[in-house]
Amino acid sequence: MDFETFLNSLEDSHPPAGLDDRLRALWLERKGDWDAAHRIVQSLSDREAARIHAYLHRVEGDHGNARYWHQRAGTRFPEHQSLDEEWETLVRRALGG
Repeated sequence: MDFETFLNSLEDSHPPAGLDDRLRALWLERKGDWDAAHRIVQSLSDREAARIHAYLHRVEGDHGNARYWHQRAGTRFPEHQSLDEEWETLVRRALGG
């Protein structure tokens, strides 16, 4: 799947079949289901999931928790990146691009 296809899938009521957990979490968050997205990333233990977890707490406005998850992911808090830009970066990475 490419980014445009993923983006277009947001018009649907359910995530596309076969999405991995990271992409499903990002899809659900963008559709407004932060809690479901958070539950997904909480169950994962890799660095990319920690990075998405950090993003979710930034969306929530809990920057302290976001910084903690960035530390776990080995990344820096994106001081100068909008939430939309960060989401796109995470989706593209999860898609392998």
